[in-house]
Amino acid sequence: MADNNLILQLKCISKNFNGKSAVDCLSLDVPKGVIYGIIGPNGAGKTTTIRMIMNIIIPDSGDILFAGTERTNDFLNKISYLPEERGLYKKMTCSEIISYLASLKNYPKQMTKVKIDYWLKRVELFEYKNRKVEELSKGMQQKLQFVTTIINEPSLIILDELFSGLDPLNIELIKEIILELKESGKTVLFSTHVMEQAEKLCDNICMISKGKNVLDGKLSVIKSKFGENRIQIDIDGDSQKLVNLPGIKKITKFEKYLELSLEEGTDRSQLLKSILERVNVNRFDTSEPSLYNIFIDMAKIDPSRSNDIRGNIDE
Repeated sequence: MADNNLILQLKCISKNFNGKSAVDCLSLDVPKGVIYGIIGPNGAGKTTTIRMIMNIIIPDSGDILFAGTERTNDFLNKISYLPEERGLYKKMTCSEIISYLASLKNYPKQMTKVKIDYWLKRVELFEYKNRKVEELSKGMQQKLQFVTTIINEPSLIILDELFSGLDPLNIELIKEIILELKESGKTVLFSTHVMEQAEKLCDNICMISKGKNVLDGKLSVIKSKFGENRIQIDIDGDSQKLVNLPGIKKITKFEKYLELSLEEGTDRSQLLKSILERVNVNRFDTSEPSLYNIFIDMAKIDPSRSNDIRGNIDE
C-alpha cells in the first residue's frame, strides 16, 4: 500500500557504468514537506542517483515511485531540477529564459508573467530583467537559474550542489527562500558534500558511500544517537594545549568552537577540570555532534556494515 506521507521512494535502485557500480541497491524514502539532503563524498553516486530520479538515465534495476505510484508522462511537470552543471541560453534575456523554461513545464503564461517580477526582485535581479544572460556574472546566472527551477511551483524541487559559486550573502538569500518553500508545503531534495550546509537546512538526510545508503533518517535523531561520546567547547587559549589530554580521542576545530571526541568511559567532570587547568572555557556543552564528524566517522566504515549502524539509529 502506498504511503501518502511520501513524495518520493527509491527501492533498491542500481546503476553500473562499464562494469563499475555507481549506485548499488540504494533505497530511501523522502517525506512530503521536508528538506531532504543526499550527502556524501565526491564520486559517491549522488548525481547519478538524482539523474535516475529525473529519468535522465534509467536504473539497471529497482523502482522509483513518485507520490506512491510509478512515474507517469506528466511527472516532470510536477518536479524541477537544478543540475550541478549550470546551463542557460546566453542570448536570451532574463525574462525570456524564465518564460521559456516555465512553458516547457506547461506552466500558464499569465501566471509566469505575474511571478517573473516577484522572483527577480526577490533574488535582486529585477534591474536585469531585460538584459541578456551573457551580461550577468556567474553568481547572477546561478540565481537566475534557481528562479527558473522554482517558477512553476513544483511539488518536488531537486538541487544538485546548489551553493557552489555563490557568495555568503547570496547563500543566505537562497537558504531563506528554500525554508519558505518548505513552509509552503514544497519538498526540497538537495545533494551536497559540504556538511555544514546540510546541517543548517536539512530535516532528513541520506548519506551515500560508494553508491550505498550507509545512513538515513531524521537529522535530529541521527545526531542524538552519535552524540554520546562528544562535547563541544568554546575556549580562550591555544587548542594545542588540549592535545594528548587523557580521555580525548580526537579534536575537530570549527570556526567558533572545538568538538572533542571522547574515549569510552571518560569522566566529563574530571575532563573539564583538566581542560580548565590549561585554557579558559567559555562554553562546555554535551550537545549533539556536528554532521561533519558523523560523516567522517561513517566514511571510514565499510558500506556493507551500514545496516548495523542504521539499526542502532532506528532503535
